[in-house]
Amino acid sequence: MTDLSRSSMRPIRSFLFVPGHRESWIDRVAGYGADAVILDLEDSVPADQKPAARALVAKKIAGLAAAGQRIYVRVNRSPAMYDFEDILAVTREGLEGLVLSKPGGPEDIQIAAALVHEAELRNGLELGRIALVPTLETARSMQTAYEIAQNPRVNAICGASAKNGDSARALGIGWSSEGTETLYMWQRTVMAARAAGKMPLGGLWQDVHDLEGLDLYARRNRAHGFVGEMILHPTNVEVVNRAYTPSAEEIRYFKGMIETYEASAAQGVGAVIYDGDHIDLAHVQTARAVVALAEGTGETD
Repeated sequence: MTDLSRSSMRPIRSFLFVPGHRESWIDRVAGYGADAVILDLEDSVPADQKPAARALVAKKIAGLAAAGQRIYVRVNRSPAMYDFEDILAVTREGLEGLVLSKPGGPEDIQIAAALVHEAELRNGLELGRIALVPTLETARSMQTAYEIAQNPRVNAICGASAKNGDSARALGIGWSSEGTETLYMWQRTVMAARAAGKMPLGGLWQDVHDLEGLDLYARRNRAHGFVGEMILHPTNVEVVNRAYTPSAEEIRYFKGMIETYEASAAQGVGAVIYDGDHIDLAHVQTARAVVALAEGTGETD
């Protein structure tokens, strides 16, 4: 039975890509403050350097994990399936999960899960601990997002909407800063993930030096229900972490709501006016979730 580690179920606000053939970049990545990193063996690595990148990434996992960094690897896929050589090489102690690009549908995730199970067996790892994060970049994967999210190994699904990227090509859409063309895809991702009890992730902001634009983009994604997003540059980590962390004002507001409601409930009253709004248990449950999220990121003051 699959039993994902507790660590893999913690929220990921910032999910930073690092090319798997760039050793000096990998060596610095634990200092950037990203909640998790993706050591990439796929698109960011030149084809003739992929075998060397695989060996390098496998070698670096233990050290990064020892430094407290949560680690994922994006593996290659052929037209038919994900690369078992990649999976076997990186499935080792310290790896939290694998990122799976361009799944055709839930059957691809099932096969990938079987390959990971075989790699765990061969490498002597506890079975069921390696998580999977599919990125919905094909039209069919978006249509079957809930079935994909239901796989026991999946801890998150990503509805990435990079400018002129795979998902845009799959849907035949153009990109706008407003994001109206991808709103339906975002909501499908969020609903599917939430319904399956998994994390909905967004991304990718490609103009990596436009930090103001990134801040607006990330805050909008959070408002749509995402818990974090994939990012491409270390300078984006702080911006994204801040966008997905409840602010001090939010925390004060929701803590006050909880205190007001609990005082009212102690008097036998189940609904009360707080800051001009009618609130009851449903609103307080939302407040408790926000405060819990803040406590999970260390931002509670």
